[in-house]
Amino acid sequence: MQNYLTPNFSFAPMIPERAQGSRVWDSEGREYIDLAGGIAVNALGHSHPALIEALTEQAQKLWHVSNIYTTTPAQALAKKLTEATFADKVFFCNSGAEANEAALKLARKYAHDHFDDSKSEIIACINGFHGRTLFTVSVGGQPKYSRDFAPLPPAITHVPYNNTAALEAAVGPQTCAVIIEPVQGESGVLPAEQAFLEAARRACDAHHALLIFDEVQTGMGRTGKLFAYQHYGVVPDILTSAKALGSGFPIGAMLTTDKAAASFGPGTHGSTFGGNPLACAVAGRAFDLINRPNTLQHAEEQGSKLQQALTTLGRETGVFQEVRGMGMLIGCVLSAQYAGRAGELVQLALQQGLMILMAGADVVRLAPSLLLSDEDMQEGLARLNKALQNWQ
Repeated sequence: MQNYLTPNFSFAPMIPERAQGSRVWDSEGREYIDLAGGIAVNALGHSHPALIEALTEQAQKLWHVSNIYTTTPAQALAKKLTEATFADKVFFCNSGAEANEAALKLARKYAHDHFDDSKSEIIACINGFHGRTLFTVSVGGQPKYSRDFAPLPPAITHVPYNNTAALEAAVGPQTCAVIIEPVQGESGVLPAEQAFLEAARRACDAHHALLIFDEVQTGMGRTGKLFAYQHYGVVPDILTSAKALGSGFPIGAMLTTDKAAASFGPGTHGSTFGGNPLACAVAGRAFDLINRPNTLQHAEEQGSKLQQALTTLGRETGVFQEVRGMGMLIGCVLSAQYAGRAGELVQLALQQGLMILMAGADVVRLAPSLLLSDEDMQEGLARLNKALQNWQ
């Protein structure tokens, strides 16, 4: 097929045509087990009937009226999010990058409102990932994504992930915000240590900075709780969500407290499509399905079973030296002799009818549907095993 899109993506050698649950069929009719979940987006699998119903119902009522107005679906979704979390207010947008952009702008605006202009520094983590806008790619601590776009926004400092001493040393009177992923997703599915998040909270409190948790990938049931911060008992001032929030329909959200939200007065920030009725209606229905005890328990249990099976497979084949993660966000760290070759395994798996992901060159990532069945899990593992047997 002729490609008419810009060459910033390297597309797989197949074209998905239709999907149901955790199974996908390409344009040639070949079936795949999907353990990638659209990069942690399809939390309820593909073509969930309740989401189709919500989208269809809303499509017959109202699509778009601009942010001059609010709508019932937007207010209903914001109410659900605030009632289930620490937050008091929600800003809706269209993606994780936009949610993080809003969070970082709010942090700087809050500091500007309450302190002097010297309080503008953002502390982030090396190998973090927060999006592809110029601001978020600068805050993400991966030069490979930012170096070609210099000059970059200033007053951003990076510290090693899970290095409590370095974090405490970096945060000071000049700091307006600390941003952390509770699990570093793109850089290897690496969970935060309890002490690291606790230190971040203490440091922010001591220096009147805002703590931002980027839960774009970890939120909406992915780790077995609605949001990953709930595993740790460390509460942020701002939280960002996207990906699974709409379970396939584009939507992002920034959640925050009344205290911080006050700095986003009329005209300070906006989004033409943010909070549109279609997205909020689908996300509201997805929220109802995800934020159920049985859904969250299933995700936690299936994630545990999948991690155990992958650990066994890694030990038997010698391919994985470690399997880590939380819930249904799992990283398989390649053994030394396979280092740097995660992309090869992703391609071999696709040839066997299995969709998986990379999280850096040394880690294979799985982020399947929270509703993954035992049957689909076992079939996916069988196809992965076959791919490993063919890997030299």
